[in-house]
Amino acid sequence: MKAVITGDIMHSRKVLSSVWLTDLKAVLKNYGNEPKDWEIYRGDSFQLLVPAEDALEIALLIKATIKQHKALDVRMAIGVGNVDYSADKITESNGTAFINSGECFEGLKKETLGIQTPWIEFNSTFEVILSFMLMIVDNWTSTSAEVIKKAFENPEINQNQLATVLNKKSQSSISASLKRAAHEELKNMIAFYKQEIKKQW
Repeated sequence: MKAVITGDIMHSRKVLSSVWLTDLKAVLKNYGNEPKDWEIYRGDSFQLLVPAEDALEIALLIKATIKQHKALDVRMAIGVGNVDYSADKITESNGTAFINSGECFEGLKKETLGIQTPWIEFNSTFEVILSFMLMIVDNWTSTSAEVIKKAFENPEINQNQLATVLNKKSQSSISASLKRAAHEELKNMIAFYKQEIKKQW
């Protein structure tokens, strides 16, 4: 099973693309090659193909990457399913993962993240979970987003090492930022998502 993350940058016209585009590309490059596995199109929209079990964590990493920049946010839809046709460009590939991602994206209203899979019960469960999660992550400050991004990228390091990586921030300020950003709760939610996804096949 694969997941397609379809997204667009919110309020992108308020900020020069040079401010955020390099950061977004740096994240996307970690998960494959352009344009087969990911592509940025129409200036501020993107698609990324990833293993289904990793999709939620990657979506949160993208969220943190963009929210490092004040005034910006990102809206994303995760579609889980098969890839029936793999083209040279991801935007020309097809399958239920792409269909679910597109339908989910079109269905987003005020939500900034949604998940659509072939499994009705799974969808219902995560609709509730995400509504609570977004109350936290939609309100990340740029500082919280910066800290949580580094924490996701470096899961093996402790808070003192994280403070060093982020330059001059104290361990206590790192701890406070991670708590405000609900780092532990998000890790638990990601683990639950991976567990539930793996039950489906």
